[in-house]
Amino acid sequence: MSAVLSTSGISVSFGGVRALVDVDLDVQEGQLLGLIGPNGAGKTTYIDAITGFVRCRGSVALNGRDVSSLPPHARAQLGLVRTWQSIELFDDLSVRENLAVASYRPTVWATMKEAVSRPVPSTSAIDEALELLGLMADSDEMPSDLSQGRRKLVGVARALAAKPRLICLDEPAAGLDTNESVELGRHLREVVDAGTPILLVDHDMGLVLGISDYVVVLEFGRVIAQGVPEAVRRDQQVVAAYLGGAASELETNGGSGASIGQASGE
Repeated sequence: MSAVLSTSGISVSFGGVRALVDVDLDVQEGQLLGLIGPNGAGKTTYIDAITGFVRCRGSVALNGRDVSSLPPHARAQLGLVRTWQSIELFDDLSVRENLAVASYRPTVWATMKEAVSRPVPSTSAIDEALELLGLMADSDEMPSDLSQGRRKLVGVARALAAKPRLICLDEPAAGLDTNESVELGRHLREVVDAGTPILLVDHDMGLVLGISDYVVVLEFGRVIAQGVPEAVRRDQQVVAAYLGGAASELETNGGSGASIGQASGE
């Protein structure tokens, strides 16, 4: 497999706090990579850094092209797309229209036409995303009328409609119940199997360990372990730093969709 995303020596400091320290991480073609760690480990900061939303040291390459000096919108145009912890859907637009906003890339000619007529965005990427995320039946619904689980799927579909080379998902399972998390995981796996790699950050350990091909663990901004989910689940440094009392639960039914909080009674 070739690397879609390759990052080396990613470091971020906020004043005297070192949020990330020399993080090396690659996402391969056809891979779902899970990035986990306790609160404050630097997971979201890593996504912020590689997508250009915080300054960092180190290098970021997408499809072999160095994008380290590019602003966020330029990285997104090249296919490095992210979601946010808060869904931030346009509740006054339908599900389909939410996806249209993400997929619409007007040319100069199209912009001139819009001056005299209503724009009609291309729907091929939109239909593919709706189909893959199981949202076709909801395409004309307003996001405010959907359950939280369906709204989260709309957020992923909106990122997918932009035809990205890589999607970085930041806590997509936050606020979901077990069944919704399982459904989300199934669809994320289908997205990757259909050809779009994913970098997944989430606290739902059942979700991450159940669907990821490879897992990287951060603690205090440093990589402390990495490997296939089974190896990470049994890594004693990970157990001591993060899993704690939930380790035995995950040994028994890893991938069930139970989150670390549910497993440990938090």
